[in-house]
Amino acid sequence: MIKVEGLTRKYGSFVAVDDVSFTCQPGRVTGFLGPNGAGKSTTMRVMVGLTPPTKGEVTIGGLRYHDIPNPGRHVGVLLDASAQHGGRTGREVLTLGAMTMGLPESRVDEMLDLVSLTKAEAKRRIRNYSLGMKQRLGIAHALLGDPQVLILDEPANGLDPAGIRWMRGLLKNYADRGGTVLLSSHLLHEVEQIADEMILIGNGRIVARGDRETLLAGAGPAQTLVTSLDNAALAAALQAAGLPVEQAGRGLRVQAAAADVGRAALSAQVVLTDLRDGGAGLEDLFLQLTADTQREAPSSLQAPTPEGTVA
Repeated sequence: MIKVEGLTRKYGSFVAVDDVSFTCQPGRVTGFLGPNGAGKSTTMRVMVGLTPPTKGEVTIGGLRYHDIPNPGRHVGVLLDASAQHGGRTGREVLTLGAMTMGLPESRVDEMLDLVSLTKAEAKRRIRNYSLGMKQRLGIAHALLGDPQVLILDEPANGLDPAGIRWMRGLLKNYADRGGTVLLSSHLLHEVEQIADEMILIGNGRIVARGDRETLLAGAGPAQTLVTSLDNAALAAALQAAGLPVEQAGRGLRVQAAAADVGRAALSAQVVLTDLRDGGAGLEDLFLQLTADTQREAPSSLQAPTPEGTVA
């Protein structure tokens, strides 16, 4: 288990991480989400002893990282896939790691197979790797010692859609076998699919935590988008049931849960062609909770008029 207690990291007067506390449990994938500069990477660097904390501590399995004997056998880490020496081959990187951890060389071949790096690719120098190949090699190195804990910072960067799906399955299987995973990512849709719990951080402080249902429950009242073969009849049935409804494109937006909309449609014998949650998603919640940390502001540009001039 990872346990973060009152963690603070300052650089002069700048507070990168401000009194952060959370735990990551075995058998679960914990998503660590936040905008650039929110404090995610700094927190992870403190976890693995690369950056000393100003205050507080992080323990993994009850020990601080530098007190863990042969830490690579217990904690797999990927913070920067491009941090390996560009003049070494992929096989050399894994072989050195295996030697350091006291592992047989056969483990290198197992990991290369696991991350789908071919023998030819393993012989290439890392400076000639694509970012996706570097990520695969980094994941292989993190898993080399068969650790109980994985700490991964943006591991999906550079992976194509098939690679992202592969990584998602790999990490889910790892957690299902009892492993602890802390996963930092900006790919909110991917985190939403794989994470059992999510921690949202902004300006160095945790702003929300919980599973998807718990987080979204506080994002506002239930809304449903629905389309049917007879929207007028459906709207009348929804209003008769006391459910607020309004036009939304080719369908209707209803201030109610999807189950309530479905019941009203069944009662009115109206055939539905589309029924979906219309409330705030994880991305909406993320942007709402970290609004004061976002660089982007709403655009002030206006659409052109039919004559081609700006209104």
